[in-house]
Amino acid sequence: MKLKVHSYESLGTFDGPGLRLVVFLQGCNFRCLYCANPDTIDMCGEAKETDAEHIIEQAVSQKPFFGKRGGITFSGGEPTLQAKALIPLCKRLKEQGIHICIDSNGSVWNEWVEELFSIVDLVLLDVKQHNPSQHQLLTERSNEQTLRTAEWLERNGKPFWLRYVLVPGYSDAEADIRALGEHLGKFEMVQRVEILPYHTLGVHKYEAMGQEYKLQGVKENTPEQLDRAKALFDEYFKTVFVN
Repeated sequence: MKLKVHSYESLGTFDGPGLRLVVFLQGCNFRCLYCANPDTIDMCGEAKETDAEHIIEQAVSQKPFFGKRGGITFSGGEPTLQAKALIPLCKRLKEQGIHICIDSNGSVWNEWVEELFSIVDLVLLDVKQHNPSQHQLLTERSNEQTLRTAEWLERNGKPFWLRYVLVPGYSDAEADIRALGEHLGKFEMVQRVEILPYHTLGVHKYEAMGQEYKLQGVKENTPEQLDRAKALFDEYFKTVFVN
């Protein structure tokens, strides 16, 4: 099967453990106000129809650099939109002994996603907000399935990292962070929490695409805001990092 690939990053250090080949897939069902990659949202967009064999060849060629912790990460966009095509590809990668991560908002669920999550080694679960109304404001979508996906990962013994973008005025309220901690803080499969600082690095893409960036005026986090958020997460989770 072919996949719609937006771009690649070789030897990435941000999307999972160790050094990784990051494959950014095209298409996303969320409309996050702060999206840093608006060019990946449209399912057609800038995608290149890519044979799975090409991705396998890249991963195998880079395998010597992965070491014991690295591997391949499928990001986006939202990679689970292409779950059916990813399943045979991931099975081939596993045969090659390559560690696989999926970076997902957890909002897509069907038989293909369930099988895909059963195959991969680690899920990077992006929880945008625990508060339903704030999540709707941030993404134009519900967070119900995302939270159900976290529960599925826990029930099925699938390790995952919890990723949380700290947007001033949108996802930094103490009550919302505590609600998330109370919901997921006792999950044994949460190996790590990553607080992702809000940034405006993608604003130029909106300008180039002739689109309005809807968080104009929202400033990046101060060190004090990040320290405060980490202290809150530390109350509920064992391993918390600010990326």
